[in-house]
Amino acid sequence: MPRLKRIYDWFEQRLQVEGPVKEAVLHKVPRNTASWWYVFGSAAFTLLMLQIVTGILLALVYVPSAAEAWNSLNILNHQVPLGWFLRAIHAWGSNFMVAVVFIHMAQVFLFGAYKFPRELTWTVGVFLLLMTLGMAFTGQVLRFDQDAYWGLGIGVFILSRVPWAGGALVHLLLGGPTIAGETLTRFFALHVFVIPGMLLFLVAVHVWMVLKLGINEWPMPGRLVRKETYIAEYNKLAHEDGIPFVPGAFWKDLIFSGAVLAAVAICAAVFGPSGPGGQPDPSITQTVPKPDFPFLWIYAVLSYLPPSMETPFIVLAPIAMVAGLLAVPFVAGEGEKSWHRRPIAVLALSMVAVSWAVFTHLAMLTPWSPHMNAWSGDTLPVEYLREATPLVRQGAVIFQAKQCRNCHSIGGHGGERGPTLDAVATRMTPDQMRYKVVTGGGNMPAYGKNLSPPEIEALVSFLETLHPKNEPPAFDASQQAAESSGAPAAGSGSRTP
Repeated sequence: MPRLKRIYDWFEQRLQVEGPVKEAVLHKVPRNTASWWYVFGSAAFTLLMLQIVTGILLALVYVPSAAEAWNSLNILNHQVPLGWFLRAIHAWGSNFMVAVVFIHMAQVFLFGAYKFPRELTWTVGVFLLLMTLGMAFTGQVLRFDQDAYWGLGIGVFILSRVPWAGGALVHLLLGGPTIAGETLTRFFALHVFVIPGMLLFLVAVHVWMVLKLGINEWPMPGRLVRKETYIAEYNKLAHEDGIPFVPGAFWKDLIFSGAVLAAVAICAAVFGPSGPGGQPDPSITQTVPKPDFPFLWIYAVLSYLPPSMETPFIVLAPIAMVAGLLAVPFVAGEGEKSWHRRPIAVLALSMVAVSWAVFTHLAMLTPWSPHMNAWSGDTLPVEYLREATPLVRQGAVIFQAKQCRNCHSIGGHGGERGPTLDAVATRMTPDQMRYKVVTGGGNMPAYGKNLSPPEIEALVSFLETLHPKNEPPAFDASQQAAESSGAPAAGSGSRTP
């Protein structure tokens, strides 16, 4: 023991952490805050630590590559001992963390803990909530299965609606115009380095302010918050009726966090990990992409909006919601804390909870994608293949096999996700068609890795025939001018007579 004491004293003399640790552990909190209502913050921190530890272990095997990500997850599921359980712990830990953070925010709002002098504590908490959701979304993308591929496609399509900056934001997020290997690399960096780093920094700031400002007292009816007197009243309450945080309040945090970890382990053992489902394939359009549980409600809300309202809602609603949360402590920073005397706050929280539950339930029951099978089974009209060359007929077969009509109509039959193709040859040159097929863009997935060069040429040959008989197809004006003059083309552009 004397030797251990000398070692401890050696480190303490240089680090000097004993004082701050004692201050944090033994600082007094109001006795009535040693309640089961105050355990959600510590549980969220515990789950964050669980995510970091399990994430590090998963990163030892996971390969953030479009070619290997899906395979590496299957190796974890079936070849690495208890790899499936590790993935399940990480997945269920994410779900529990999102739920606990939401409950913690609701409890803080209901107890008026955002009021003076804790406005900045609430503001940091809002950003912690956003970072937690960011962790959940980027983690879903890293599964890179069929759901992740199409879910990311829909998410990127939503991001592209941002005025002026939408295209640049999509390119920045994906690392290019399409979902590919660069996309996974960027999401891996976000999920493993950027967002966790920001989370740890914000958590440190959040805990520091809780220690310095104290844990919010139990909201008593009639006990009003006034900037001139609150701090003196709180210090008096903590001094006269306070108990040390450890062990007075800490034991409940410890028990609840242990129960949450046990619940995560039970769910992981019983239900297993999330996916991966089928390999990502943009040519399989009959998929019904389902986001992870925290984001289901968004898809249901968007499905009910009329088309004219989609862009305004996508652009303005997130800004309005975040701005509203950030404004709460500055609009209602004083006054009553007790929910018994704040009926508007209780009603607002109840409406949010009920709306979220209803839309989440609807999203779990209804496939929010068009029914595709009726179109892909229809044969092409005969008039499109009369006098067709063998190459054009081969292109028509590829067009049918890849189920292009699920999204595009010909002759009035087919999908409405993309533009009709009856006159596509008058709008695009063959080179533009090749580029669009290979790289995709907008709602259209990229087929560059799903079609061979001969198949692409055959498909474009068929598309070149799709124009009215009395209207010639589009041509490259610069190339035609270069050919007539015998000089190489300086650029490309689509021109019609």
